[in-house]
Amino acid sequence: MFTFSQIIGQEKAKGFFKQVLARDKIPHAYIFSGIYGIGKTSTAMALSMALNCLSPVNFDACGVCRACRQMKGGNYPDFIFLMPDGKNIKIDQIRELNRKLSFAPLAGKYRVCVLHQSETMTSEAANSFLKTLEEPPSGTIFILKTTESLNLLPTIISRCQRVTFQPLHVQDITDWLVNEKGLSEDSARILAKVSGGSLGLAIKMNENGYLEKRQEWLLSLINLPAISDEKAIEMALGYAGSKAKSLKNTSVSEEIGIMGILSIWQNWYRDLLFVKDGCQKELLINSDFSHHLKNAAKNYKIKNLIDGLMIIDQAQIDIMRMRNSKLVMEHTVLCLRKLALKRN
Repeated sequence: MFTFSQIIGQEKAKGFFKQVLARDKIPHAYIFSGIYGIGKTSTAMALSMALNCLSPVNFDACGVCRACRQMKGGNYPDFIFLMPDGKNIKIDQIRELNRKLSFAPLAGKYRVCVLHQSETMTSEAANSFLKTLEEPPSGTIFILKTTESLNLLPTIISRCQRVTFQPLHVQDITDWLVNEKGLSEDSARILAKVSGGSLGLAIKMNENGYLEKRQEWLLSLINLPAISDEKAIEMALGYAGSKAKSLKNTSVSEEIGIMGILSIWQNWYRDLLFVKDGCQKELLINSDFSHHLKNAAKNYKIKNLIDGLMIIDQAQIDIMRMRNSKLVMEHTVLCLRKLALKRN
């Protein structure tokens, strides 16, 4: 997905850039903000292609000229993609970038430089980059990708045009997964719902066997009242062995770990509240478990379901703070079991 016409959703952002291209007055810096996997990188590539295409059509790249083919092949010399070195974008990376930018674009009229996870710049790197923004090299456009623009220095924000990207519609993600990945409608819709509007995350979850693991983890939660405290603790310690990485983190872990488990359980309690309120099946995330949800909801008071959500929320906070994962999961599972044993 490189040309504007091939990007799913983001009509507002695409329309904005077509207007910019029509005016032929290109700002030198943008901030692309929004969650992972919704088209920020694809839009940056589409903009680079549209700016340098030899035969543009309606302010979009043709996709077949030499410049477009190079871009698609990943070897266009005037498209620079800078990623964090470890956890941060460091001062040496910005210095090397500035060295490259001291030369004119090699192949096209514009050079596009994308800073992935731009909020990870160290203070030294950010201050150095700020100087570059204040005196931008001719023919260079900067795109700072971030989840939340407020994580950047105010002085950097003030020198950039902000473009907000919205989570994708469930139906758009569902259709793409069915057509491109061959998933069934039901499986695709579940991934679309739990991904929070991120196509990239839905793809990752599908590749990592999320649906199979989700079923296992939901059944363990459903069966929690039927097992002893000792078995519950054993289950919790087993889950604590999973890597505590969040599927909803901007870097998107390849592992489905503790945070993935907690997210699944959180969605379960959310669905129970919806069932209690008489909501339609279409609004449920775990619609394929609707029968289990109806049976389980009979045994809960609304207050207990809210308490369950708060227990899981606290567990997520504790894991993110790097608390002892075994103790966190043991406490969480036992508390959820206690709630499940309470009857109306």
